[in-house]
Amino acid sequence: MAPPPHLASQLAVNVLDAHSLLAAFGVLGVGIVLFAETGLLIGFFLPGDSLLFTAGLLCTGASDRGVHLSLGPLLVAAAAGALVGSQCGYLLGRKAGGALLARSRSTRLQEGARRAEELLERYGHAKAIVLARFVPVVRTVLNPMAGALGVPARTFTVWQVTGGLVWSLGLTVAGYALGSSVPNIDRYLLPVIALIVVVSLVPLAAEVLRSRKAAREAR
Repeated sequence: MAPPPHLASQLAVNVLDAHSLLAAFGVLGVGIVLFAETGLLIGFFLPGDSLLFTAGLLCTGASDRGVHLSLGPLLVAAAAGALVGSQCGYLLGRKAGGALLARSRSTRLQEGARRAEELLERYGHAKAIVLARFVPVVRTVLNPMAGALGVPARTFTVWQVTGGLVWSLGLTVAGYALGSSVPNIDRYLLPVIALIVVVSLVPLAAEVLRSRKAAREAR
């Protein structure tokens, strides 16, 4: 017996494609994906940046692919998934220490863990937690790393909420604003998403350059 059409579409979803995820699961899918990407190490490959931007775009009705989302519920789901996921990842890190990362055979995940630890050591807890939100993979592993390295719970919570809201709501609103102001933006979705991902790395790049300049002046 063939499954119902809506169930078949969900079973055939491509988890690496933002539009496929949104078509299958809608606003609920945004919250679930962000929770998995920021709270569970197995979610490091999920497309958080492009998902947020595309979801915001689909709230405008600019897409011709038959998917339309509501901005209010989307913002709530995005913020909830990003914030609850990070807090969950932190708690897992405090409970399990570095054991979860040590057992992973993924070179990409191990590289992300190394970069996350470097961020915490170089920039301090507050800056590292905020900056990590804008770096794929690092935003997944920094949360358990912060727990494992003993970052104070209050410090982590304050700054993960700050960074999480800027990241999740900022990219969603950017997609909505662009979709509302640029006709037929859906035709240029892939290059626009690539640009958004690059722009999201600007805070980290600026901090790296500032840190290197300060180090040169201190010599």
